[in-house]
Amino acid sequence: MDVKLIREQFAALDKDCIYFDNPGGTQISRRSLSRMRAYMVDSNANHGGVFRTSQVSDGLVLQARQAMADFLNAARPEEIVFGPNMTTLTFNMSRALVRTFKPGDVLIVTQLDHDANIAPWEQAAEDKGCQILRVGFHPEDCTLDMESFEACLERKPRLVAFGYASNAVGTINPVAAMTEKANAAGALVYIDAVQYAPHGPIDVQALGCDFLVCSAYKFFGPHVGVLYGRYDLLDGLRAYKVRPAPAEPPGKFETGTGNFEGVAGLLGAVEYLEWVGSSFGKTQGELPAGATPDRRSVLKEAMGAIRSHERGLSQELIKTLQRINGLKVYGITDPEGFDQRVPTFSFTLEGYAPREVATHLANNDIYAWDGNYYAPAVTERLGLEDRGGMVRVGLVHYNTMEEIAWLGEVLAGI
Repeated sequence: MDVKLIREQFAALDKDCIYFDNPGGTQISRRSLSRMRAYMVDSNANHGGVFRTSQVSDGLVLQARQAMADFLNAARPEEIVFGPNMTTLTFNMSRALVRTFKPGDVLIVTQLDHDANIAPWEQAAEDKGCQILRVGFHPEDCTLDMESFEACLERKPRLVAFGYASNAVGTINPVAAMTEKANAAGALVYIDAVQYAPHGPIDVQALGCDFLVCSAYKFFGPHVGVLYGRYDLLDGLRAYKVRPAPAEPPGKFETGTGNFEGVAGLLGAVEYLEWVGSSFGKTQGELPAGATPDRRSVLKEAMGAIRSHERGLSQELIKTLQRINGLKVYGITDPEGFDQRVPTFSFTLEGYAPREVATHLANNDIYAWDGNYYAPAVTERLGLEDRGGMVRVGLVHYNTMEEIAWLGEVLAGI
């Protein structure tokens, strides 16, 4: 990938700082900014009017819905629900789903997840009298305990919730195999793909999952949440909504006035990824003369190119971190296993609290997170919750080898 050309697509990257805070939110692409500005100037209106700006606004929402259906390879755009963020969407969906559960039903969550894919199910289970089973993970490499997962499935759960990738330690779960096993046990499958979405292709039809959630601000867009749900399930669920709201999906799950400028920005984010696929995809130049690839294939090309490029960055980052005396990286550290992780790396530095390390990095214009990143089940399992958690640095495809080298110099200087 031409990183210089990539970085020109992001206005924020002109600043004299290094963004390694990407797991908490990436920088926004110029295409997203352009879409949002144009929306606010040219078509800022509420939904459902007969006048021009309202009709243009509604048309943009439909375009964005189709774009996200293409990004996730959903069967139809009506399977895409927009909301404020993944957390709100998951709480809303948990309230709708719990109406279909009975006291004593079993729900499964994992300790490797962000709390937004744990707390909604725990609270729904408490309200309905359901049982919660928690799947653990192996602390030595932060991979999910699949024996525990399979043992929990023997209890015939109604729903299984797990992450595509851990926002705390970067582990990619074997989501296809987990979904197949959960479906065989008769369970609904709810996947949190927030952390994985910027790093690789997602195909909900190939996965066979029932629900999947992600957030545009993690893949170069604004703060908008996206939920995919199988249409028959969305159609059959009773939504919490006001009476004038649509009776059919996706509208019945989109409560109140939408963040339409944010949805326009989401469309811009997908258009940016289309540009990546067109510019750096492996098959570019191999099409017959006059042929135009469809958007789904171009987006798949984009995410494949990003995944390949980030692997090289990850290998350099792990070497850099492992050269620092007293630094311990959590999760998969062998580059041979990097197919099972995203470039999100968390660590501790002996003798220093995570907040001290993050502050030192910030003082040197390197932006990184510290704490538990709303995944307290992870830091509790690792015995780090009462010690300030970990320091987290996360790469995306616009980061550079030079930025990684500077991180190493600053860490070595502590």
